[in-house]
Amino acid sequence: MTHLCFIDTNILVYAHDGRERRKQRIAVQLVEDLAEKHSAVISSQVIQEFCNVVLKPDISLSQSVILETLRRVFYPMLRHTPSFDFYERVLELLEGEQLGFYDALIVQAAIDLGCKTLYSEDLQAGRNYQGVTVEDPFLSITL
Repeated sequence: MTHLCFIDTNILVYAHDGRERRKQRIAVQLVEDLAEKHSAVISSQVIQEFCNVVLKPDISLSQSVILETLRRVFYPMLRHTPSFDFYERVLELLEGEQLGFYDALIVQAAIDLGCKTLYSEDLQAGRNYQGVTVEDPFLSITL
């Protein structure tokens, strides 16, 4: 059985941003591989951040492309929506870790979902948070 892997927003943005072709190829391959295994998971925060970033002029995806991506790619991966208890756990995590608030939301969502791996470029690769290990796919894969 495959373990669940949380995909941070930055990985999904790179998959849709052609400005850095190497990172785009790696991100697309990672997302496709994890989706094929049904092991890719995200939170509602990832969807919100993704939309915010890709609507900006630097990337500027059309609303129809974003909507299709949400339906086809993100909806099957969406496994976490916040609750009051979730925010309590995030604040507890912040007490013991040196994380920004939004990073703590991502880490806690991955913990809550029982993920073994959190793919992110923004967090410290190799760091383990309550059984969730951060992996930066751009450091370990060359295409």
